Amino acid sequence: MNKLIFATHNSNKVKEVRELLSDSFEILGLNDIGFNEDIIEDKLTIMENSIKKAEFVKIKTGYDCFADDTGLEVDALNGHPGVFSKRFAGPNSSSDDNINKLLEMLGNNTNRAARFKTVISLSKNGQIITFEGICEGNIAYERMGNLGFGYDPVFIPKNRNISFGQMSLSEKNLIAHRAKAINKLVDYLTNLY
Repeated sequence: MNKLIFATHNSNKVKEVRELLSDSFEILGLNDIGFNEDIIEDKLTIMENSIKKAEFVKIKTGYDCFADDTGLEVDALNGHPGVFSKRFAGPNSSSDDNINKLLEMLGNNTNRAARFKTVISLSKNGQIITFEGICEGNIAYERMGNLGFGYDPVFIPKNRNISFGQMSLSEKNLIAHRAKAINKLVDYLTNLY
C-alpha cells in the first residue's frame, strides 16, 4: 500500500482523511513520523499557505506529501476570518475563543451566509498540484452539537438543519469542504496509479 504524508499535526484532520483514503493509501500525519517542526502559516491566501506547508514538509522529510489549509469565509464579515480562521481571536486562541469572537462580531445580523474552503496541495515528483473543496452554508446564532472541531458547532451546511457539530464523521464527509478536496486528490492519485 502506498504511503502518503499528510502535513498536519491535527489528529482530527488525519482521522477524517484516513476514513476517505484508507482503501488506497496509508496516511501518516506529522506526529506519526515524529516531525515536530512548526510550519509558519504567514501567507495571505488559503492556497498559498497550503502550498507552503506541502513544500516545507517535502523539503524537510523527502516524502511525497499533501497539505491542506482551510478557512471559514463569512459574507457579513467581508470574507473573514478566511486565512486567519485558526488564529481569529489571537495567536494562541482556542476553537471556543474563535467561535466566541465570530458570534460576537455577527451579533444579530441576519446575513449568516458563509462557506468553508479547503485547498489541498500535493507535492509529488517535484510538482505541486492543488485541489479545492467548498461547502456553502450559514453561521448559527449559537453552538449546536459538540462533534467535529474548529467552527463545526456553528456551521450549518446548505440544505441541512443541523450543524457539522451535530453530524457523525461519515455524515460530514458526504458534504464537507475537506472531503470534496480530498475526493479530487483521490481521483487524481487513482488515475496516476
